[in-house]
Amino acid sequence: MNKFVKSTVASIVLACSALSASNAMAADSTLESVLNAGELKVCFEAGYMPFEMKAKNGQFIGFDIDVAKHMARSIGVKYVPVNTAWDGIIPALQTNKCDIIMAGMTITPERNLKVNFAQPYIVIGQSIILSSKLEGKIHSYKDLNNPKYTIATKLGTTGAEAAKKYLPKAKLDLYDTEVDSVLQVTNGKADAFVYDFPYNAIYAAQHKDGIVHLSKPFTYEPLGWAIRQNDPNFLNFLNNYLRQIKGDGTYERIYDKWFKSDSWLKNVQ
Repeated sequence: MNKFVKSTVASIVLACSALSASNAMAADSTLESVLNAGELKVCFEAGYMPFEMKAKNGQFIGFDIDVAKHMARSIGVKYVPVNTAWDGIIPALQTNKCDIIMAGMTITPERNLKVNFAQPYIVIGQSIILSSKLEGKIHSYKDLNNPKYTIATKLGTTGAEAAKKYLPKAKLDLYDTEVDSVLQVTNGKADAFVYDFPYNAIYAAQHKDGIVHLSKPFTYEPLGWAIRQNDPNFLNFLNNYLRQIKGDGTYERIYDKWFKSDSWLKNVQ
């Protein structure tokens, strides 16, 4: 076999190997598994208004829920909700209990070591629910950075990270849920509650007595959909899907329903 033939054979073998690897990657894509199964399993933790909540009738509702349902319909599969405790939501994804996390998850470097994120679908930040007894005394998060103040927030969230980073001198109390955390302020056991702006804005609208909302976010937090690592096909689909719904008005319609109206509150109260 001459050098030319050897070179040609080697090139063909290399090309076939690359094609096989590409086909294997496509076959391993979660997107392919979703289409074959006919269902999209979505992880979230109900209770994060207005992203995902449990209605009085037992159904899951919210901004993320509506987007996930639309996504499933757009590719002709069934939407399957997987309500998961927050501290186990990434392990649930990694162990194939769901196909994607659509749960108001902030994109952070630490999380990015474990999952891949699509492009941010919304940007929020941390704001402060303040005891009314401190109205006029506290004007920003900086004023709370004092040992005499107690800050409450939810364990394992960016609210906890922000409190540790920006309010290191204050006492920090961590709780399992948003509700337990913010109730500490209402009950007079904490001076302030640090958490995501959307949740705080809705809570403040519902509880106008006894609290004050310092509504200007003091952090920058992009939220993204999380998937298992090394899945470029699924990631490509998600980024293009997001671009499509933001361009055709679907995103705006769903956003306005959950962020610019409070008519849904009666279904979860």
